[in-house]
Amino acid sequence: MTDKYIELNAFLKVNSLAATGGKAKLLIRSGVILVNGEVELRNKRKLRAGDVMLYQGKKFVVEDSILREKP
Repeated sequence: MTDKYIELNAFLKVNSLAATGGKAKLLIRSGVILVNGEVELRNKRKLRAGDVMLYQGKKFVVEDSILREKP
């Protein structure tokens, strides 16, 4: 079985919430990102299908179509 995920910083870029990895890191470290209802401060937090990210009152659900296989 494969373990598919996307890192939080990449998820922010895919959803056009951060233009660069550096901006994604600053956003995450500022404490304004919630993953599954909890503040997330880890830049490379692995998100899997069904995880929910909240940012500025907007809800983003991780879909299987954007996940990659673990190398």
